[in-house]
Amino acid sequence: MSTTLPRIERRTGTRGNRRADEAPRGRRATDRGPRPHPLRRQDDLPAPRHTVSLVVPAHNEARNIPWVFEQIPRCVDEVILVDGDSSDATLRMAAQILPTVRSVPQQGAGKGNALRTGFRAATGEYVVMLDADGSMWPGEIPHYLHFLDNGYDFVKGSRFVAGGGSLDLTPFRSLGNKALLAVVNRLYDTLLTDLCYGYCAFRRSFLEELDLRSTGFEIEAEMVAHALRSGLRIAEVPSLELPRRNGRSHLHAVSDGRRVLRTLLAERPGARSAATVAAAGR
Repeated sequence: MSTTLPRIERRTGTRGNRRADEAPRGRRATDRGPRPHPLRRQDDLPAPRHTVSLVVPAHNEARNIPWVFEQIPRCVDEVILVDGDSSDATLRMAAQILPTVRSVPQQGAGKGNALRTGFRAATGEYVVMLDADGSMWPGEIPHYLHFLDNGYDFVKGSRFVAGGGSLDLTPFRSLGNKALLAVVNRLYDTLLTDLCYGYCAFRRSFLEELDLRSTGFEIEAEMVAHALRSGLRIAEVPSLELPRRNGRSHLHAVSDGRRVLRTLLAERPGARSAATVAAAGR
């Protein structure tokens, strides 16, 4: 998939016998361009664009990085590659494709540690997280930013809303996702359509509220659980999950599913306060 930005053509030349840069009759040469509308309110003026950081955790993804980085849209201001001690050419390939990339070493093992490392390094007002294996199309990023621009605090991709889908989800993984989704919807009294999918974006100012501590793949469920518990405004956007372009997935469906379930139960509303009271009574 690829996107092509519209070309903006600046036309010059003549119209009749008048040069293109010559003022029309009855108008001073200094009056070029439209005048401000006298009744336009300040609220009607275009809002300044927010800065965007893209966090990409990677471990031995040299063959996938070129496609991913070539698809990153222009609305992204900063790309942070969190390297999990790769033994291949991941870092060299990233720098070759995108010389402005910021490569930071991962602190600790696991995807959760990689993401938390990248979030701490991010400087943009908006933070987007994206896998490096090519399963998530960077061209969808503007859809996530649209909802952040319109008042939402946390935006997550969904493969199960109209316009979304998956070309990689096995029946076993689909069944596990549905079971975990039922748990989170019951515990948090919500109506989410997808849980175990790590294409998300959020306002960096809410990083403290997300209070992330997970070290593995369960960090994606932890982010959703903490966003729900904190009362953040959450939106789901359709996303198409693509097959990993090269290599084998680092996901272990059974063990990672158990970790997600433990995270949901431990972070459910009231669980922490109950644990604190129990510890105080000992």
